[in-house]
Amino acid sequence: MPDDIAYFNCAAFSPILKISRDAGMSGAARKAQPWNLGSTEFQEEPDRARALFGELFGAPPQNIAIVPATSYGIATTAANLPVKPSQRIILLGDQYPNNVLPWIEKRDREGAELVFVTRGGGDDLTSGVLRAIDERTAIAALPHCFWTDGTLIDLAAVGRRCREVGAALVVDATQSVGALPLDVAEVQPDFLVVSGYKWLLCPYTIGFLYVAPHRQGGMPLENAWSDRVQTEGGSDWQNGHMHYPEGWQPGAGRFNMGESTNFMAMPMAITAFEQLHAWTVSEINVSLRRITETIIERTSNLGLIAPAKEYRAGHLTGLRLAAGSARDGIEDIQQKLAEKHVYLSVRGDALRIAPHLHVSDTDIDRLVSALADTL
Repeated sequence: MPDDIAYFNCAAFSPILKISRDAGMSGAARKAQPWNLGSTEFQEEPDRARALFGELFGAPPQNIAIVPATSYGIATTAANLPVKPSQRIILLGDQYPNNVLPWIEKRDREGAELVFVTRGGGDDLTSGVLRAIDERTAIAALPHCFWTDGTLIDLAAVGRRCREVGAALVVDATQSVGALPLDVAEVQPDFLVVSGYKWLLCPYTIGFLYVAPHRQGGMPLENAWSDRVQTEGGSDWQNGHMHYPEGWQPGAGRFNMGESTNFMAMPMAITAFEQLHAWTVSEINVSLRRITETIIERTSNLGLIAPAKEYRAGHLTGLRLAAGSARDGIEDIQQKLAEKHVYLSVRGDALRIAPHLHVSDTDIDRLVSALADTL
């Protein structure tokens, strides 16, 4: 990270690691000489990426599919979960659109009711979600933490409630996996999707979809040949004799996107995952929580208020102007800070603070000083 840059915007785009950048360049060099491509690129690298991703939250690789984006994973999920006209789909108010738009379409197509749980006046999102889930609920489609300010949802409690009423739990964990501990055995989601370009430190257009074993018999969005079972005596490419297999790959493999073997993105993802495992997600969260808590404490005298401490995710937080503040609004703060080479996002009414391990004490000083000058 350049010395003159203070970057707190990993919830939008994380920087990639130097080793991942080098791996991507190496992958581009391999594609420049395609006669050297072999089985490693087509089979071993995707398998390695699935295994490393799953290990971040306790899922075996056979339960992981490779997808290009959260929207793809949620679309796959929505296509494979049944809902009746008399049933409900539970969402959060102002939830990120990728985990809302497919459910709006499903409501319009199948007649179910959408229930948006509003935040109300506090930071306890979990209680409102638990109250909304009842015997009429077919699906709860939720994040792990809220995208604007990192406010937590207790997914373990939500998962238990969903199982009590026979509802499916769908999790968009894009803003958590890689920086916030999550245990799939405790939560037991039916589907969980993550885009890689934020807290997984991956390149753009690569993500991963967890599919619970009892949901792996559904239909994928695509019919990729590579996702089918290849039987002995199959297609003879040289002679043009084609065999069209009917069976699917075991596990979640049928849900893979086409061309999931990406010669540049896959090696970059693998190197990023290896580094995340070396650091460990729990230690990443502890370190990032120290950063966000320091910022919260040092900006409290500027009239900025964070979510209540017991509901903070740690790696991600949002700062809001105190009620009744006479200061100007926050719409132009992001641009003013960028002019000082301090980068964050304005999301809703919050200044979203999303650091990673590159952030130094000097970066924190620059952020606090820039906020004081701007506010």
